[in-house]
Amino acid sequence: MSDQKEFLKGTTTVGVTFEKGVVVAADKRATMGTFIASKEVEKIHAVSDRMVVTMAGGVGDAQSLVRMIRAELELYKYTRGEPLSVEGAATLLANVLQGNKYYPYLVQLIVAGYDEKPRLFDIDLAGGLLPDKYVSTGSGSVVAYGILDDGYKDGMDQQAAAKLAAKAISSAMKRDNATGEGIDIIAITGAGIKRYSKQEIEALV
Repeated sequence: MSDQKEFLKGTTTVGVTFEKGVVVAADKRATMGTFIASKEVEKIHAVSDRMVVTMAGGVGDAQSLVRMIRAELELYKYTRGEPLSVEGAATLLANVLQGNKYYPYLVQLIVAGYDEKPRLFDIDLAGGLLPDKYVSTGSGSVVAYGILDDGYKDGMDQQAAAKLAAKAISSAMKRDNATGEGIDIIAITGAGIKRYSKQEIEALV
């Protein structure tokens, strides 16, 4: 690991809770230092039928953790006969990161999902686990938080939450050179996961 800038990195991600679920959004750019290494990175990964993990930071590290948590969720469901809660999955990921803090995964994760109610967790590279109503990660998060702090309201509906998440990512794209190439948006409710189409996202922005 000669230079951290040589690693493929992804930013920015956002999570916003609303009355009946959670919306997560991310840009599609991955950088390697100042070089744009990819314009089509998937930063929101479904790990169960009502749970997703977003990634900011080292792409390889994040993809490895996503594969691990998918396998653990399947194993838990198979052996226990019921799905692991969103908080349980987030805690498992946090424990993995905390246990590797001396040789860390270079990531910051959002775990979002729905069990009895909407759940949203921010996990840092040392395993710090924080539940919140809204969160942003990655180099564009400073800009995104300005939008989230100003626009978030308790009791929002899905449309308002999706519009706020889209605005936060769009604003980060304008000010952070590591963020760009479009927006992905997913909503998680009791009915499952909905991925927004390109046309639906354009209408939000």
